[in-house]
Amino acid sequence: MGEPMRIGIIGGGGWLGRAIAEAVIDAQIVSAEHLSLSYRSGQPGFLPSARWTSDNQKLADRSDVIIVSVRPQDWPAIDISAHGKLVLSVMAGIPLDQLAGRLKTDRVVRTLPNAAAEVRTSYTPWIGSQGITADDRNAVRRILEACGAADEVKSEADIDYLTGLTGSGPAFPALLAAAMMDDAVSRGISPDIARRSVSAVLIGTGKLLEARKDNPKDIVQTFLDYRGTTAAAIEAMRAAGFEAAVRDGLAAALQKSVSMGQAS
Repeated sequence: MGEPMRIGIIGGGGWLGRAIAEAVIDAQIVSAEHLSLSYRSGQPGFLPSARWTSDNQKLADRSDVIIVSVRPQDWPAIDISAHGKLVLSVMAGIPLDQLAGRLKTDRVVRTLPNAAAEVRTSYTPWIGSQGITADDRNAVRRILEACGAADEVKSEADIDYLTGLTGSGPAFPALLAAAMMDDAVSRGISPDIARRSVSAVLIGTGKLLEARKDNPKDIVQTFLDYRGTTAAAIEAMRAAGFEAAVRDGLAAALQKSVSMGQAS
């Protein structure tokens, strides 16, 4: 038996850092005593058996794998040496060459889980530098798949695009849900019933798409062919620019992802 993996999460007190920490413990990838978490002000109250610190270099020194989970605007303040260590960044927009140069290691991975990691249903794309090994790839897959599904992609351009498409995670369905709920309430439906009905629609849709593996376009076309109330709604939404709004939103997210890397 080899030595147990030691994982450190810079920004472990944040929302995503906490989700990853709890996921890797639940998946038995690491035990709490081999997990180091850093915070900026005030130690959080969860995972008391983990090793908490406000010193990121101390965290790096006692970790085999370091996960950088801070906001991109806080990245310039991260000043550590991770020489010889595997580093995973979950920051949007920060390219591999910047990560390797700042952190002083050629074993870097750029990835972006989304908020659904909290319930172990994130979709997480990732890409590694040329310096990562086969063992590194296995470790990355284990960590990311503890949070949901994960795929290694071909290029950093793919990560930049998927930052908006999948990194935004629940935000886009939540935006649709909020609009549907607001309309229901405006028509006299109680807020509780509006919330439950809209949540059921979105949850059921996700399960249906997962189970049937159909192209979503085929499902939409089935409803259009039926020529009922759903077809009327789809046609009105399209006429109002629904698909164009989605394209514009994803383009804006892509532009923001690229610009964050250029500004760092």
